Amino acid sequence: MALSFDEMRGEGGTVREHYRGYDRWLAEQPPQVMHSRREEAEVIFRRVGITFAVYGAKDEDGDGTERLIPFDLIPRVIPAHEWREMERGLRQRVTALNRFVHDVYHGQDILRAGVVPAEHVIGNAQFRNEMLNVDVPGGIYSHIAGIDIVRAADADGTGSYYVLEDNLRVPSGVSYMLENRKMMMRLFPELFSRHRVAPVAHYPDLLLETLRSVAPAAVNDPTVVVLTPGMYNSAYFEHAFLAQQMGIELVEGQDLFVDDNFVYMRTTQGPKRVDVIYRRVDDDFLDPLAFRADSTLGCAGLLSAYRAGNVTLSNAIGTGVADDKSIYPYVPKMIEFYLGEKPILHNVPTYVCREADDLAYVLDHLAELVVKEVHGAGGYGMLVGPAATKVEIENFRAALKNDPARYIAQPTLALSTCPTYVESGIAPRHIDLRPFVLSGKTVQMVPGGLTRVALKEGSLVVNSSQGGGTKDTWILEA
Repeated sequence: MALSFDEMRGEGGTVREHYRGYDRWLAEQPPQVMHSRREEAEVIFRRVGITFAVYGAKDEDGDGTERLIPFDLIPRVIPAHEWREMERGLRQRVTALNRFVHDVYHGQDILRAGVVPAEHVIGNAQFRNEMLNVDVPGGIYSHIAGIDIVRAADADGTGSYYVLEDNLRVPSGVSYMLENRKMMMRLFPELFSRHRVAPVAHYPDLLLETLRSVAPAAVNDPTVVVLTPGMYNSAYFEHAFLAQQMGIELVEGQDLFVDDNFVYMRTTQGPKRVDVIYRRVDDDFLDPLAFRADSTLGCAGLLSAYRAGNVTLSNAIGTGVADDKSIYPYVPKMIEFYLGEKPILHNVPTYVCREADDLAYVLDHLAELVVKEVHGAGGYGMLVGPAATKVEIENFRAALKNDPARYIAQPTLALSTCPTYVESGIAPRHIDLRPFVLSGKTVQMVPGGLTRVALKEGSLVVNSSQGGGTKDTWILEA
């Protein structure tokens, strides 16, 4: 695996220009001060309740566990010119993805043109026949997108950004971005007088503006709610946090009902019509009359009200068809097809095993590649070639030959590293970035996003459920 790109230091260990001010400040801090600040942050996060549930994990009493997502004191710093280019690429990518979702539920031009294989779409587990020819406000399906970006070293030592994954259904993590910034400003106010760090606190305002902008056309003053599966969901803190920050109601399915194809919520003053639902419930559980009959998380009749155009769901039903691993390799072609432009942000090089030449290459280089099931998630159904045994490689070789269309393959990327405060002191750890892109009447975002960090030495796994943590992300204004 190639050497990682160091976000803070260049060749010979010299500090990169955008980190110099922070590096000078850090050198002035006694170790005990940083240690006490980390303990203070943990106490505050626990008091506020910034935890996530871990499914299947039990504590010593046999109860389900909640964990604090570790917060790292050292920010990830990105210069303004790099962010501007990334922002252009994010706008372009999310615009094309929304055009794609609209197209596959309407004219299917991209399928008839053969740009994306029809079987990858029509046979996709996330494709919803119920959405065929259903018009949604502005043709926008993914109002809130979380695009996972990684940085890898190029041959000349520079670091290039790549999109690793598109999250277009119910992307999470934005509450940690906001709370991380609040924590940094509380612990280290002097840093923000020394640096021009672009603000992120206005994200809830932008989110509410986006949600209101996609309300049904006849509604002048839309009522917006956040629909949560309930307090036992792993991201419940975020659901409650965002509802509170936007000043809107947090509801569960039992709080809603449908009458004459309109959605209402039960209140102490009587029924109140709901116009926009920011739903944090998966498609299958939204409406027991249309999807899973055993679901108690949704609202009976919701799909009918939605198809009638009387309520907006953010994100739209069926949006997941665009963030499947079998669709990801075709996003650059989507950008060219719908926008007539070259992609600004590139995919990680990806081999589509259903194509004979790609399959031949993958079979010859299994020990060097990461092979993933196109419908896989959570790290299951994949082969990490450099870490695999000969038996595992040969078993995967047989599976690939038997059903190549089920797999894609990618190089084993060395994610960039950022200085991180760990038990032994300050050490490099691998990171990624999830900017949050809002699409309504316009496409907008706050500068930066959520930086996730793999806290275990040598680990490339940044997921919180696997021991990852988070950092504040600074975009330095020029």
